[in-house]
Amino acid sequence: MGSKSSKSLGVLAVWALAAGGMVGGGIYTVLGVVIAVSAQWAWLAFLLTGLVALPSAYSYVFLTKKFHKEGGVFVFLEAIKAKNMAGNLAWMLILGYVLTISVYAFAFGHYVSFAFNFDPLITRLLALTIVASLVVLNLAGVGKLSKVEIAIVSVNLIVLFSLAIYGIINWDPNQLVSGIEPRPFWSSLIGGAAIFMAYEGFQLLTYEYSKIKKPKKYLMPTLLSAVGFVVILYILVALGATMLGGALSLVRFKEIALSISAQNAFGKTGIIVMTIAAAFATAAAINSTLFSTANLSKRIAKQNELPSWFNHTNTNDVPDRSIILLGALAAGMAVIGSLSSLVEAASLAFLCTFGIVNWIALKESDSKKWIPLCGIIISGIIGLALVFRLSISKPLALVAVGALVLLIVVGRPYLLKNTIKRSNQNESD
Repeated sequence: MGSKSSKSLGVLAVWALAAGGMVGGGIYTVLGVVIAVSAQWAWLAFLLTGLVALPSAYSYVFLTKKFHKEGGVFVFLEAIKAKNMAGNLAWMLILGYVLTISVYAFAFGHYVSFAFNFDPLITRLLALTIVASLVVLNLAGVGKLSKVEIAIVSVNLIVLFSLAIYGIINWDPNQLVSGIEPRPFWSSLIGGAAIFMAYEGFQLLTYEYSKIKKPKKYLMPTLLSAVGFVVILYILVALGATMLGGALSLVRFKEIALSISAQNAFGKTGIIVMTIAAAFATAAAINSTLFSTANLSKRIAKQNELPSWFNHTNTNDVPDRSIILLGALAAGMAVIGSLSSLVEAASLAFLCTFGIVNWIALKESDSKKWIPLCGIIISGIIGLALVFRLSISKPLALVAVGALVLLIVVGRPYLLKNTIKRSNQNESD
């Protein structure tokens, strides 16, 4: 579906795109990271973070239906007259999406490179190439191809589910800690905090609210069932893949953990299948996130919460400047960044965002307040766990994130004031 399409998304399409938005890059990038932190409790880490994603999905749909607008947390905050907070969070959310795209590009490069035994330089170039290619496709006006994405999601889910079930059939609990030290029970909380971005993606469907068939009736059960399915799938993959690959191998090769499991189970055939699945899944996730983030940037710019520069569109009605800038930033991070740092920084951004969405839903709800309240409490606990982890293992990364937040809060009003002033002067001239 092109960016100008007026076609509606049916229930199956919405379900597939929501599940694909999470799984597309999520499990391929975070499995080795969470095993390194939580070992035998990796499955519980996915469950705990799923307990944030489920009430957050409820809150996103509830607020989108209540305000009858697409645009996510930015629109929700504007609707409750928190305009300054809306602008600040919108900037941080866009940063979170850029980090997410970089993680997906990083995974694409590593999975493809592993299959062909490429050196590290080629791996980084592959990450750069996939982002550049999808930027070009988006600029050409073919950024959102729902039918293609649904096909990719369907194959992707079948591959992951098959791998998980095969691994569980070959159950050997010793594999959960093979070659590494067992972790305490509470490590599941730290591990879940580190990989929360694995559940990012479902909220992109709320940006397409006007294109969904009968959203008031079907969006809530469709989105909740998609998130619930992904929680179960992640748990199964965490257990099954570790049975096949062994904990030490998946930690040592965390960038390509699922390829290691597939290779151990099915040899060269396993690598081929997993590489194809990972490449298409991560590429589709990059494409969808880039498309949605660029259009979100355009919407925010129209509200004067981003410089008007972001509101520019090309002849295909595509926010070209936004797409080019977002793609360039993401590609740069993918080339120079490390997997764990990118994943954890993105996780912190989305934990903050989902916590605020649940807070707005609690404030606006007349009933079922316990659902967003659970989301607030659990996301708060996991968020504190992530800050604690970063302060110990990656203090520089935490300082960098804090500096960016401070820069946004302090510098954004000044930047917007000057850009709006210049824009008004140009119009008067």
